[in-house]
Amino acid sequence: MPKLTIYSVDGKENGSMDLPANFADKVNQDVIHQAVIMYQANERQGNADTKIRSEVSGGNKKPFRQKGTGRARQGSSRSPLMRHGGIVFGPHPRDFSYVVPKKVRLAALRESLKSKINGDSLRCVDVMAVKSGKTKEFIAILNNLKVNGKKVLALFDDCAKEVTLASRNVPRLNLVKPLEVNALDVLKNNKIVVTKAAMETILKRLQ
Repeated sequence: MPKLTIYSVDGKENGSMDLPANFADKVNQDVIHQAVIMYQANERQGNADTKIRSEVSGGNKKPFRQKGTGRARQGSSRSPLMRHGGIVFGPHPRDFSYVVPKKVRLAALRESLKSKINGDSLRCVDVMAVKSGKTKEFIAILNNLKVNGKKVLALFDDCAKEVTLASRNVPRLNLVKPLEVNALDVLKNNKIVVTKAAMETILKRLQ
């Protein structure tokens, strides 16, 4: 059964926890791709808009006479063939969002976490405690865990108020609740710091 090393806030190993047997399997890239494409599509605003020929101004009269000019005949200055005319097949406001099955989303979360564990990019801490509530102390903990200086995803379950105060000014640190984290959150950060309680919450979600 695969195991995950647990560290203390000073960066020293402090035991391990068992992971489900499927964490030992090869990372399934296909299921990650399905979920990430969905999350990215759901973030699109979809508010690009172009005017069709009925929406542009002008066009109430024929722009020039039918014959004798050497030009192609035109009946309206709003024609897509004319300068400042309407746009053919241009974008209009639309909703890009869609949903993949819940099992696929959870499988993608599991596989993305697995890829971070295999790449030694995930640090599990027994308890995240910042007694002073100061950012300096929290950054020192990140340095001890060798994750500072990169884009870090922090997953803390029921963390103390001091931890929230100390972490909110750390640059490139994203604090996400374990019950809300998804595969895209995991993959767009270089390193992950997770407490033991938060990891247990995530594993319970993946059951």
